[in-house]
Amino acid sequence: MPKMTGHRYFAEAMKGYGVSHLFYVNTVIPPAMVEIGKIGATQLVIAHGEKAAAYMADGYARASNKPGVCLCQDIGSTNLAAGVRDAYMAGSPVIAISGGQNDMPRYRHAYQNAEDHTAWDGVTKANYSVDTATRFPDLLRQAFRDATSGAPGPVHLELRGNAGQVLDKEADYDTRVEERFTSFPPFRPCAELADIQAALKEFKEAAKPIIVVGGGAVKSLAGAEVVALADTLQIPIATSLHARALVPDDHALGVGVPGSYSRWCANKAVAAADLVFFIGSHTGGQVTNGWSIPKIGTRTIQLDINPNELGRNYPNTVSLCGDVKVTLMAMLAQAGSATSRAPRLEWLEQVRGYVADYWAESDPLRHSDEVPIRPERMAKELGEWMPSNAVLVVDTFHAALWTAQMTKMKAGQRYIRCGGSLGWGFPGTLGVKAALPTAPVIGFAGDAGFYYHMAEMETAARAGINAVMVVNNNYSGGVAEAAMFQKEVNFSNVANSMGCVGLRVEKPADIRNALDKALACGKPAIVEIVGNAAIRAKRAWAPAGVTGE
Repeated sequence: MPKMTGHRYFAEAMKGYGVSHLFYVNTVIPPAMVEIGKIGATQLVIAHGEKAAAYMADGYARASNKPGVCLCQDIGSTNLAAGVRDAYMAGSPVIAISGGQNDMPRYRHAYQNAEDHTAWDGVTKANYSVDTATRFPDLLRQAFRDATSGAPGPVHLELRGNAGQVLDKEADYDTRVEERFTSFPPFRPCAELADIQAALKEFKEAAKPIIVVGGGAVKSLAGAEVVALADTLQIPIATSLHARALVPDDHALGVGVPGSYSRWCANKAVAAADLVFFIGSHTGGQVTNGWSIPKIGTRTIQLDINPNELGRNYPNTVSLCGDVKVTLMAMLAQAGSATSRAPRLEWLEQVRGYVADYWAESDPLRHSDEVPIRPERMAKELGEWMPSNAVLVVDTFHAALWTAQMTKMKAGQRYIRCGGSLGWGFPGTLGVKAALPTAPVIGFAGDAGFYYHMAEMETAARAGINAVMVVNNNYSGGVAEAAMFQKEVNFSNVANSMGCVGLRVEKPADIRNALDKALACGKPAIVEIVGNAAIRAKRAWAPAGVTGE
């Protein structure tokens, strides 16, 4: 094994694992950053805050299907953990590395010293302390294994020393890189054949089956298989927010997003079903509108790589434990002889009626020329303008609501949404663009969400991360009809002062021209759209007498 410092080993490991960007806040393992610069395989992105760095790593991981890496020194550890919480909720493989304790200053009121290692336990799959330099290689390899295997998720490594000085030591480091864990999923187990046949038998006997597909299908890269199974069995498909773009909006079997951030047509379809097939879904409160859609007791089939999720919220009629892609391929191979020959024409007509009625109700609002601009019109313009290979990255709350309800996605596009933390949208968009430098990456957030990390405009300009960020600026934060924020603030002017391109839109007809300019400018661009503060998205539809969450 070659002799080197831990800093040199870290630089070599990042190259070996194919990590193209590191997102961090100074000062953590500074000698390692120097070594990374010498190797030249990994770009260093210094953020203005630890949460933003974690959000960037999260966006990077979800866009690239590779672990994202973020770092900070000891004093920023809990800030970084707060950012990693979103990756944990979204099941994103982020590896967070922070400085930590050292023996001499411990328990002595040392400057910037706190016992916060356990703060990571609730937001990671694994939380390790690196107490000696020689343990760093095997624990870093374990972090990549943990992050990518099974259901992906974040991992934390705490390096001894406030800035990770444990890596100062020169030693014989094991430089092996486990290629299998450089991306996810590293393993693809298939559900058992007997369970697959039992599931297909349920489909054959069901009168009104429906598929609800979640983020596990996205992580498994199983979009084609999901659509193929629905086409083969002639079953409608509802997509969670995480799986939003797996089924194009013009697909005949697509019903849209169900749950609390939803289209009512999708909720009605799922509520009316007599068999629900959850694919790669946690069956959590958001996708089921507080476990009201479908109602508890509906016959369910669930496919998940994590056996702990099977039947967690809905007792399963059939449980399928396996990787989504290979299990659906096995189901397709069996489907020809196991499914009903009679198409469910009445059921399909019922569901398509829900969808047609939804768009008939929504389209007048989507085409509105009102000023200030309605969010329905913003969402429509985004969907119609985005190139066929575009990635739409959205913040939580109204940004997710409007794009779930009113934006139509096309085949070949991707949709990446915040796991739940307002403010994720802009840094998350930068992380996605870092992972996909040649793709059109468009972020969407409200003013309240953008305010969280608007300092990262300077980061984007400095690092050359040329994403387009669209901001619905209605000065309200989405919580009151009256203005909550100062109307004197002009995001486009701030963007220009930070080295980005700022564009301000006040009329609906000018939206697409501004988006064209933003995409073509060759710099990070902020498109500020002045929105109507009085407009609120509809609350989710639920069966009579049910309120949801």
